[in-house]
Amino acid sequence: MANLGSCCSVFAADDGLVGGVTFKFTNRCGGTVWPGVLSNSGSSALQTTGFALGAGETRSLAAPAGWSGRFWARTGCAFDGSGKGACATGDCGSGEVECRGAGAAPPATLVEFTLDGSGGKDYYDVSLVDGYNLPVVVEAASAAGCPATGCVVDLNERCPAELKAGQGQACRSACEAFGTPEYCCSGEYGNPDTCHPSVYSQMFKTACPRSYSYAYDDATSTFTCTGTDYSITFCPRPGNPNSQKSSNDPSPRPKDANLGDDSWLASLATGEVDGAATTSSTSLLLQATLAVAVMALLALH
Repeated sequence: MANLGSCCSVFAADDGLVGGVTFKFTNRCGGTVWPGVLSNSGSSALQTTGFALGAGETRSLAAPAGWSGRFWARTGCAFDGSGKGACATGDCGSGEVECRGAGAAPPATLVEFTLDGSGGKDYYDVSLVDGYNLPVVVEAASAAGCPATGCVVDLNERCPAELKAGQGQACRSACEAFGTPEYCCSGEYGNPDTCHPSVYSQMFKTACPRSYSYAYDDATSTFTCTGTDYSITFCPRPGNPNSQKSSNDPSPRPKDANLGDDSWLASLATGEVDGAATTSSTSLLLQATLAVAVMALLALH
């Protein structure tokens, strides 16, 4: 990652931003979420490390060229008048709205960025390696040929019982649930030759083909772009977590009829990447076969 020079970052509602890249956050969930912001080591802190984002609200955050870090949404938070409190999912342990250099407690859906990386490109991904708490989509604001990525499926609804967190507000990774080296890609499994997808990570990958499902899932999960700002949308379709009607109006599935109304959302669900090679019919057949096998294996647990 490149070292950051001094730069001014501005946090505002929509415009007047100064910086290398602007991240625009939109909350389409049925209730407030509390985005967390964590700069990687060597990257300067942005204007804020955490904030409240009400249902339907949009806010923007500027970052300097060379910045790297991650974003996520906390849910089920309760803060008192002095700003002290905690969150049901994605809590950063700071005890307040600002995370102040602390990351998300798993499970949480993570959005990861490295700006102006190798070859001057921005690298970005949505990761389920630390589990999942709500759907999120990342889009390039203007550059043609830069693919959207994310997970539009409500994995909490299909989370296996052994991975469920709390009252089903989130879905844990197999690493967090079982803590074994083969699930955590640690010890003798700490390299891509020995650490392979598990039945659980394959379930995540089948539902969200563009998201990281385990530690060495780079080939189909990291995307690049240059010369653009980015939008990050929590609950990209209505009826996702935090919605009062979520039980009657679930997140769209890959075969939902209304998913076809938004071609970019449909491509996320099927794994077809904008501006990149589309999935071949053979790959789709293998994916469908895998999905059946995964569900059958989970039924045995």
